[in-house]
Amino acid sequence: MRALVIDDSRAMRTILTRTMENLGFEVEAVVDGQQAVEAVQRGPLPDVCLIDWNMPVMNGLEFIVEVRKNREWRDITLMMVTTEAEQANIVRALAAGAHEYVIKPFTPEVIEDKLAMLGLL
Repeated sequence: MRALVIDDSRAMRTILTRTMENLGFEVEAVVDGQQAVEAVQRGPLPDVCLIDWNMPVMNGLEFIVEVRKNREWRDITLMMVTTEAEQANIVRALAAGAHEYVIKPFTPEVIEDKLAMLGLL
């Protein structure tokens, strides 16, 4: 299984990469939504993307909208992992096409539980 970690924080990219690798995923990490789009275009397609909301160039919500526009990418599971905790933002992300929403800070067990609920573990 392949995971794409999208976060402008180096520390968070490291934490999420280690978490996903410990769960058996092959991981690529990028710093913003535009780099993530390029990674998806380049392939191979990730099984899951873990997406921060607040990033330069292209934010997480914009990335989700971009992915959902492309039929070839419809099977990618999208999980927001962000500090954005307002109910309205959670609704916006899920309405745009996110499958799950994790609020930072989180434990590795939260990520594992969400992935299991999504059928990725």
